[in-house]
Amino acid sequence: MTSPAAPATSSPISLIDRAGLDQSRLSRILGHGLEGADDGELFLEYRQSEVMVFDNGRLKQATYDTAQGFGMRAVKDEAVGYAHASEVSEEAIRRAADSVRAVKGGYSGRIADGPARTNVRLYTDDNPLASLGFEARSSCSRKWTPMPATRTPACGRSRRASPPPGK
Repeated sequence: MTSPAAPATSSPISLIDRAGLDQSRLSRILGHGLEGADDGELFLEYRQSEVMVFDNGRLKQATYDTAQGFGMRAVKDEAVGYAHASEVSEEAIRRAADSVRAVKGGYSGRIADGPARTNVRLYTDDNPLASLGFEARSSCSRKWTPMPATRTPACGRSRRASPPPGK
């Protein structure tokens, strides 16, 4: 009798399990945060992406990204409380629950004034890449190209060759 082969990688059952959260404690935290609210939700996100760019059959660029986070929302009458974080932990969810509880008292906040505007210009409209032509920019990079390494016969160690005098 043969047993079925186990999958190469095992996936967590849920995002709660992936984050290592205890479901019963999480339920109590959510109950505390949404107590007295008409509606509410907790959503979790875990996303992975990978991009490979090929040019004429050759790999030119490869990127890999993992993003995670959560959001919590509570609604009471016309007021909505929302909190989010990219850290998915019991403490972060507890802080979010405390934040969304503000709607329980009907407090919907007030708009905050934006920062005062200034007319101080920090940058000019000049494009520094356009100020020098390609030839001038490429000759600058040649000046900074390191000299080739050479072997010193006496000790067998590599050292940088000195530029010719006057250069």
